[in-house]
Amino acid sequence: MHCELIVPRLFAEAPGTRAPALELLLARGRGSTGESRTLETWLQEAFGLGDQPVAAGALTLAAANYEPREACWARADPVHLRLTQDRLIVVPGEAFALTREEAEALCESLNRHFGGVLSLQVVEPQRWCARLEEDLPVEAASPLEVAGRDVDLSLPGGQAGKRWHALLNEVQMLLHAHPVNDAREARGEPAVNSLWLWGVGRSPRAVQGQWQSVSAADPVALGLARLAGARAHPLPDSAELWLERAPEDSRHLLVLDMLRAPNALGQAAEYRECIDALEARWFAPLLAALRSGRVGMVTLRVPDAGGAAFEIIRGDLRRFWRRPRALERYA
Repeated sequence: MHCELIVPRLFAEAPGTRAPALELLLARGRGSTGESRTLETWLQEAFGLGDQPVAAGALTLAAANYEPREACWARADPVHLRLTQDRLIVVPGEAFALTREEAEALCESLNRHFGGVLSLQVVEPQRWCARLEEDLPVEAASPLEVAGRDVDLSLPGGQAGKRWHALLNEVQMLLHAHPVNDAREARGEPAVNSLWLWGVGRSPRAVQGQWQSVSAADPVALGLARLAGARAHPLPDSAELWLERAPEDSRHLLVLDMLRAPNALGQAAEYRECIDALEARWFAPLLAALRSGRVGMVTLRVPDAGGAAFEIIRGDLRRFWRRPRALERYA
């Protein structure tokens, strides 16, 4: 069995963090580098999309067993825009609690107000999708990739861009006056005062994957897996649970992206806790499975760190002269 892990932001905040099993896998593995990529652009290449955009909206629907059909979809995730002096900062939904009831109420009001011009669907409280009347060449990254940065909300030019810019302004006005946001602000919680449009496109027709199964919490990865004919599974809590049901052979992809949110939000303590959890629940059990022969090869990829990749087989563990290094040495 070949177990392939993709772990975005693994080396982003490493000072003082130790993870013995992970450090051993990195030290004994055969390393390579490439081009830095976001998780989404790595998935775009890995599933053979070529120049096709990563249609995150359509893929999110596919992952949730909805049918995007031939329509153009986008992710229209709820965000909080914070104005500080002359800067506009995006606070993604991962930074605040939002119930499904709140999300449904906000989307119902928007859908009723815009009467089909904007059609929103709540997949998860922090993940919304919008069906668009026409393709819109928006190349924005996901909210997590732009969290805390000064952003430009301007949409593409032309008549389509002007219409959507006006629509976005109207969306923000409606959200500002919504009772859900009144209640949130009364409780001291951030208002959902805008939508972040990204991942625009139609469901890709030709998707090719090299894995028998894909396990992830990320809906883009799961949507691509379904379209590629691979088994798509929610990510279990640990490698032990995953190994209980994983077949003895073939190649399997696991997307361990739980470091993205604390890194994007500047939550150093939470980031270290996630490293500790990954070490205990994933890296240590997979190292043990590699030693016992249950797993034949482990590949660990960190796409945003210069495309870093590490491949290790059981025999590599005998390379004692390759001593483990602290994670900060890889940053």
